[in-house]
Amino acid sequence: MLAGLHRHDRAIIVALLLGAMAISLAYLLIGTETPMPEMAGMAMPARSWTPGYLAVTLAMWLAMMTAMMLPSAVPMLLFYDSIAQKRRAGSTTVGLTTLFGLGYLVVWLGFSIGAVALQFALDKAALLSPAMRTTNIALAGAMLIAVGVYQWTPLKQTCLRKCRSPLDFVLTQWRSGNGGAFHMGLRHGMFCLGCCWMLMLLLFVGGVMNFAWIAGIALFVLIEKLAPAGHWIGRAAGVVLIVWGIALLASFAAVD
Repeated sequence: MLAGLHRHDRAIIVALLLGAMAISLAYLLIGTETPMPEMAGMAMPARSWTPGYLAVTLAMWLAMMTAMMLPSAVPMLLFYDSIAQKRRAGSTTVGLTTLFGLGYLVVWLGFSIGAVALQFALDKAALLSPAMRTTNIALAGAMLIAVGVYQWTPLKQTCLRKCRSPLDFVLTQWRSGNGGAFHMGLRHGMFCLGCCWMLMLLLFVGGVMNFAWIAGIALFVLIEKLAPAGHWIGRAAGVVLIVWGIALLASFAAVD
């Protein structure tokens, strides 16, 4: 009977995760393939930052973060659910695991608000193209170097270790009850934010509305968190980004 309940809970949780990712992905596909003037004026030469435009932009960023970051959090969510099932034998764990996931996404909602603020600042400074790609080569080079250097920092490596080890996270961060589940989701989200927030700057280099670029960054995040040598892959990518950034700065200086 317990095994049946656990299988039922797991099926619901997997369905919820797949649903959230599918909805976010569909929103992104529509947003990146629809002509920009039809997307609330998102590619108009002079964008007007009305409340409606802000809401659309925030929704775009949240959908992007959900589609990019939720897949790499699935192992943690399923591991949490398996531990919760053992601790609450005979009780459903769908609610707890959902609260964990919501806590995780709240962190990325906060990040999305910050990303909108950065997009606003860059847009007002006339540094963004219609596809939300920086038009300043020096800024693009500086962003690449900053992201590359961050890949080697102790903060990045500490957060990456937490993201790569569900067991370590559960052993050190466990909280009981509904509030505890939400708190754990927040904590895990903060570690993942510390691991990946700088990588999101790359969206302004390749284009916030460039679906191939979005997918590439999402795949890199997945590999860095889940591959056996993910931490070394992340560091190697950091070197590549630094070299790329220096090359851009050199080309900018040569033109000047």
